[in-house]
Amino acid sequence: MNKVVASAAEAVADMPDGVSVAVGGFGLVGVPEILIAAVLDQGATDLEIISNNCGTDGVGLGVLLEKRRIRRTISSYVGSNKEFARQYLSGELEVELTPQGTLAERLRAGGAGIPAFFTPAGVGTQVADGGLPLRYDGSGGIAVASPPKETREFDGTTYVMERGIVADYALVHAWKGDRHGNLVFRASARNFNPPAAASGRITIAQVEHLVEPGDIGPDDVHTPGIHVQRVVHVGKVTAGIEQRRVRT
Repeated sequence: MNKVVASAAEAVADMPDGVSVAVGGFGLVGVPEILIAAVLDQGATDLEIISNNCGTDGVGLGVLLEKRRIRRTISSYVGSNKEFARQYLSGELEVELTPQGTLAERLRAGGAGIPAFFTPAGVGTQVADGGLPLRYDGSGGIAVASPPKETREFDGTTYVMERGIVADYALVHAWKGDRHGNLVFRASARNFNPPAAASGRITIAQVEHLVEPGDIGPDDVHTPGIHVQRVVHVGKVTAGIEQRRVRT
């Protein structure tokens, strides 16, 4: 039951090329930056990343993007990364844009063993009808477009079917964790980390505070250890500021 590994490098050492990776975080908060850096050093490439956003230039997932280690992303917000926009528009990166709440539920559903669900989000748009550019051809045209999705009416309202996401790996950041893998997230750093942790076949958690089993009360556990396979103690982590604004 002791899931603690000695280092981030050891935790990601077996990650092969071409796998899907769910990554927690929102903006620069709750991002498992130490695990991401370990993946960068380890060398895995051709990755499919499932995350709310792909970091910013040079920060978080942005470091993997800069080194061309990401083949495809499933994301809901990508507006803070100029390199992301460049790769997407030039046809170097495939992007599946998903409504934010839908993305969270796709991850949660995958972790709960639910293969698909119906939601009203996206009905009447290209999210449901198809035609969103997954990949551009580098000349302004669309090389690959999203297909239409199944819709169904319930009680007079139309819903679109979305698939649950089960990722090969998941990387998450927690404020506290025990040796059994039970995790506690702090304040807004909770964000996408719980559903990302649930969705991974192999979930790796970097934790600021490592405690013994029983030190976290059952009612305080946000993600139970059954979802977590590896725990890395990283010490205190300070979140960056995505857009600093000060008075002139």
